Amino acid sequence: MSEQYEVVVIGGGAAGLNAALVLGRSKRNVLVLDENKARNNVTKASHGYLTRDGVKPEEFKEMGISEIKAYPSVTYIESKVTSLHKEGKLFHIHGDEGHYTAERVIVATGMRDVLPDIKGMQDVYGTTVFHCPYCDGWERREEPLAIFGNDPGLMDYVKLIYHWSKDLIVFTNGPAEITDEEKEDLSLHNVKLMEEPVRELVSENGNLKRVVVESGDVYQRSGGFILDTSETQSFPLHEYFNIEFTEMGGYYTKEGCETLVDGLYVIGDSRHGFSGLLKAASEGYELAVALNHEMAVNDWGKRG
Repeated sequence: MSEQYEVVVIGGGAAGLNAALVLGRSKRNVLVLDENKARNNVTKASHGYLTRDGVKPEEFKEMGISEIKAYPSVTYIESKVTSLHKEGKLFHIHGDEGHYTAERVIVATGMRDVLPDIKGMQDVYGTTVFHCPYCDGWERREEPLAIFGNDPGLMDYVKLIYHWSKDLIVFTNGPAEITDEEKEDLSLHNVKLMEEPVRELVSENGNLKRVVVESGDVYQRSGGFILDTSETQSFPLHEYFNIEFTEMGGYYTKEGCETLVDGLYVIGDSRHGFSGLLKAASEGYELAVALNHEMAVNDWGKRG
C-alpha cells in the first residue's frame, strides 16, 4: 500500500528543505525523504549565507527541519530512496520506510566528494583542508597553505587562493600539467611548486601540520585547499531514468530545473555540481513557487 503526495522531495539539504517549506506554506501535501548524508557534514561551519554565516551544518539542518514540520501538510522521513520509477503520470518512490507516489518529484540530494588518494587527507578534510575558498578562505587567511591539484585549471585556482594567502606551496603529486611559462609565473610570485609525489599528510585532531613527500622532505603547512574533489552524485538518478550529466557533473535539466522526464526536477548541487547554501535555498524557493503556480492553475481548471 502506497502513500500519495502532491510532491516528493528527495534530499534534505538547503535546496530540498526550502522547496518543502514554500510548498508547505502553499498548502501542498509534501513528503521529504532524506538519507541525511550531506557532503558538508565534515565541516565545522558553513559560511556565506546572510544571517547564518558560521552556522554549524547540523544546526542549520535542525532549524530547517523544525521549520518545515510547523506545516501539517509536510512530512519529513529520514530514509534512503532505494528505487524510483514512473507509471503513467505517477512516480513510484520506494524507501527504507515505505512506498510513496506523487506526480512531481524533486531531486535535491547533492554530491559526494571523492578526495585525492593521499594518506592522511581524510583526517584533515573539512577541518583545515577544503575545496571552496569562499566557504573557508577567510579562516585560513595569511596562513602557510598547501594547494593540492594537477590539471589545466591549476593556475587559475592558485591565483584565487593567493588572494587569501601569499604563503603557498603547490603539491601536484606528480609532474605538473602546466606550461614552463606558468611554472615561471609561480616562481615570480614566490609560490613553490612541488611535483614530487606526496607520501602523507601529518595532522593532529584534524589540524594539518606537515606535508611529507616521497623523498622524506617535510613542509610545514597549517591548512590547504584541493583543486578538484571529483564530486559524484549522491543519488543515482541516471540509473532510473535516461538523465545525462553536464560538464560540471550535475544532472542535465531544461530551464526551470525540470529534466526531460515530465514532473521530475533537479535542484541544488545535484544540478550544478556546487551551488552553495544560498543559491541552493534560492533555487528550492523558486522551483516551489513555480510548481505551486502550475498546480493552482490546474486545480482551477478542474473546477471549471
